Amino acid sequence: MLLRRLVLAAALSSLATVASGAGLRLFEIPADTDGPAIRVAEWSPCAQPAEQIEIGPFTLPAVRNCPIMGSRLPLIVLSHGYGGSYLGHHDTAETLANAGFIVVALNHPDDTATNREKRRSLMALRSRPTDVHRLLDFMLERSPDAAPIDARRIGFFGFSRGGYTGLVLAGAIPDFRRLRLPCAEPGGGACPPVPSMVSVPADGLRRDPRIQAFVIADPLASVFPTAESVSAVTAPVQLWGSESGSPDGALPEDVATVARHLPATAERHMVAGAGHFAFLTLCPPVLAKAEPDLCSDGPNFDRAAFHEDFNTRVVAFFRTHLPDAASP
Repeated sequence: MLLRRLVLAAALSSLATVASGAGLRLFEIPADTDGPAIRVAEWSPCAQPAEQIEIGPFTLPAVRNCPIMGSRLPLIVLSHGYGGSYLGHHDTAETLANAGFIVVALNHPDDTATNREKRRSLMALRSRPTDVHRLLDFMLERSPDAAPIDARRIGFFGFSRGGYTGLVLAGAIPDFRRLRLPCAEPGGGACPPVPSMVSVPADGLRRDPRIQAFVIADPLASVFPTAESVSAVTAPVQLWGSESGSPDGALPEDVATVARHLPATAERHMVAGAGHFAFLTLCPPVLAKAEPDLCSDGPNFDRAAFHEDFNTRVVAFFRTHLPDAASP
């Protein structure tokens, strides 16, 4: 019976997507004195039927360059994890766009899958928040799609290192002496803190007061070890953690520490049976074959069913905390 309900829900969701697809626009923010060019994918509300758009291994139900439907729309910035891309959470972006949000997902130049030279650089921990500042500056001041954005209603979604990025933008202060990275030894696990990690400068990291609400999924959290680390975080937060975490540094105990120290008003969701990569979109077959570690889940975990619930809760959170003040 449960399986039949899930199949029916998926079918209804598919029909809704065909009836009204999310608009999709790809563009680049030019390089400037604060950093290199940034590649961006933008999803938006659209009144046209969805097409099937192929980008890399993904087939996206969307409409290229669709005129944005609506005005005074909230804006969500989406930040991928270590070595990821702006397509890694496309189902969440599409769900938000179909719910009336404009979503901009960026490829962090120092930390994206397409940049083999710099993707392992610790400097990405410093440049990531700056990337988001630059993206918001562009969207609000120079983007051709600036007019329908309500600058008072900006939210943030971040996964893994993107979750770290969101906590910094919310006002958290990282302590890089506590940074843990994967061990090279067989069997994985996180290495003990390495003294050289302290060389990553924390100066210049700053809160962005334009962002009013944060969804943080399985963040790199070891650098926020104390209550003081997150004491300046006052914006609404929806924090998600996986049961097993990842040897890349998103360890359940570190996420639990952040959860314990956030304000009592923060939402907290610990997902039973989930691994770290359960928050990524479902993998098409070619990607599942090439990247089994990213695409495989435990035998009793249904990523499709989880994402249906997860995306619904993310939309509800942003609707609650980014209300339209002009509505009656």
